[in-house]
Amino acid sequence: MSTRKLWPEEYEGAVSLTFDDGLPSQLRIAIPLMNDLGLTGTFYLSPREDDWREKLEPWIAVHEAGHEIGNHSLNHTCSRAFGDDPHARGLESLTLEDIEVDVVEAERRLSERFPRPGGRSFCYPCWQSHVGEGLTRQSYVPVIARHFIAARGLGEVPNHPLTCDLHFLWSWDVSRRTGADLVGLAEQCASRGRWGLLVFHGIDSGHLPVASVDFAELCRHLDRHRDRLWTAPVADVAAWVREVRNGV
Repeated sequence: MSTRKLWPEEYEGAVSLTFDDGLPSQLRIAIPLMNDLGLTGTFYLSPREDDWREKLEPWIAVHEAGHEIGNHSLNHTCSRAFGDDPHARGLESLTLEDIEVDVVEAERRLSERFPRPGGRSFCYPCWQSHVGEGLTRQSYVPVIARHFIAARGLGEVPNHPLTCDLHFLWSWDVSRRTGADLVGLAEQCASRGRWGLLVFHGIDSGHLPVASVDFAELCRHLDRHRDRLWTAPVADVAAWVREVRNGV
């Protein structure tokens, strides 16, 4: 199968702009710019607060504009190795059942506010997809595969639609990257006929930021080249990849 046939229309590759943690700068800077250019992405939220319905309210308009509101788990649990307390809650002390309860409750809350009949994607907090440690360590990717159309992990190269693991898609952490770097990553997707997932957190502020001028440079490039670079939410591209695989 030729590279061109792997993607719809005349697209040469695909790009998904993904954002973690529901940061204010995403609402203030990233989303207005993307909406103005007609670009859609995936925003991963963790609805863990007691007032989660109120906290999700600003994201309803984002959902209605065509962006995907993705599942980032309920409690955003990562390895306890980030801290100093050996007794702290962390992936090392959780079971597969604990993870399933967590993500299913997060999905119940998200579905109430952002229904997505075609399926939603998941994002592993801190890019970590295991529970336990040492002899008890095991992947929770199979848990996620039961509930989501796709999931974002961390990797080194863009995803080939016929060989990628849809439930541990490789992605690039693009924090502090220049506009030229971001454009280069997008063009790598086109030149290789692959699907790149770019991971953003803060825009101009917050943790792991990207400067707004650099983010805007990428968005303008994707807008100018929308005839050959498909920019779409993770769940939408994953649905296409499934169709391609069914036809091979």
